[in-house]
Amino acid sequence: MKARTKVWFTEDGKTVMGAGRATLLKTIEEEHSLRKACKKLGISYKQAWIVLKKMNEALGEPAVLTVRGGKNQGTFLTDLGRKLLAEYEASKQLISETIGDETAWENVSFKLSARNQLPGKVLEVKKNGLVSKITIEMEPSVITSVVTEEAVEKLDIKPGDRVYAVIKSTEVMVAKIVGEKEPTKIDSKETDRSD
Repeated sequence: MKARTKVWFTEDGKTVMGAGRATLLKTIEEEHSLRKACKKLGISYKQAWIVLKKMNEALGEPAVLTVRGGKNQGTFLTDLGRKLLAEYEASKQLISETIGDETAWENVSFKLSARNQLPGKVLEVKKNGLVSKITIEMEPSVITSVVTEEAVEKLDIKPGDRVYAVIKSTEVMVAKIVGEKEPTKIDSKETDRSD
């Protein structure tokens, strides 16, 4: 059995980038033509423009630029479009590495519910564009959480911090412990254990 993930970026609840949009931008960058990109991807020109329009509206500025006439005509990614695509690819790679990291869930042998708040200590914070990978030691295990860089900055998370890994069925969230108080132990009734 293999874990699979999907990555997408949103802005104010609107999808900015997902796998389909990333593929469209990447193909536009390769072909320097929206028409050629559409043909290569097997999508209609109109459909592609609707997708790009929605993306531009969510971003507040264009991700692609069309130049008409002359020998340098075509459709090109703007600096924002290239940056967005690079951030998406980096995030996708980071999440794939995390999922494939055999040590990420090493020795965790119990079922988790949304109520689980596991105390631990931050070992490492790796920032990679819009997302960050936080490695947390929770005796006797080490887990990895992928969160936004904004969350890391807002919580001011750094190696050595005492945190809670808040486990949900779809993600690992992090809550920082403020002050000298040590994290409280979780009542074993809240954690279902399996062999």
